[in-house]
Amino acid sequence: MMHAIIKKAPRMVQKMRGVTLVELLIVVVIIGILAAVGYPSYRAFVERSKRTEAKAILLEIAQNQERFYLQNNRYGTMGELGYDSPQLTDSGAYSATVTGATANDFTATATYQDGGAEAGKCLTFNIDGRGRKTSAPDTDCWTRTR
Repeated sequence: MMHAIIKKAPRMVQKMRGVTLVELLIVVVIIGILAAVGYPSYRAFVERSKRTEAKAILLEIAQNQERFYLQNNRYGTMGELGYDSPQLTDSGAYSATVTGATANDFTATATYQDGGAEAGKCLTFNIDGRGRKTSAPDTDCWTRTR
C-alpha cells in the first residue's frame, strides 16, 4: 500500500511544470515586436492631435476676430480678444499669435514649439481675415490626415 503512494507522487510532480525560460523569452520577444510596431503609430497619432489643437485655436481666434469686428469695425489684437500673447495650445506644442490686425484684415499664426520631424512638416499654420488657410513648410497641413 505504501509502495503505491510513492509511485504516484513522482508523476504528480512531473505534471506540475512551471514556465520555462524559453517560453518566457518567447513572450518577451512577442511583446517587443508588438511595441516596435505600435509605438510609431502612437507617435504619429500624438503629432496629428497636436496639429488639430493648432487648427482649433486658429479657428477660434478667427471666430473671435469676426465677433470683435462686428462690435468695433476693426480686427483686434490677441489682448483685445482676451488671449495671452502668445497663446499656447493645451499641449503647449503650438503658440498662436495675431499679426497685422488692421481695420480690414488680420493674420493669425500657430507656430510649432518643439523640434523633431513635425517641425519639418507643419511648422506653421496661418488663417487670415478672408478665411484663407495656409501652412508651411508643407502646404497641405490643414487637410493632412497622416
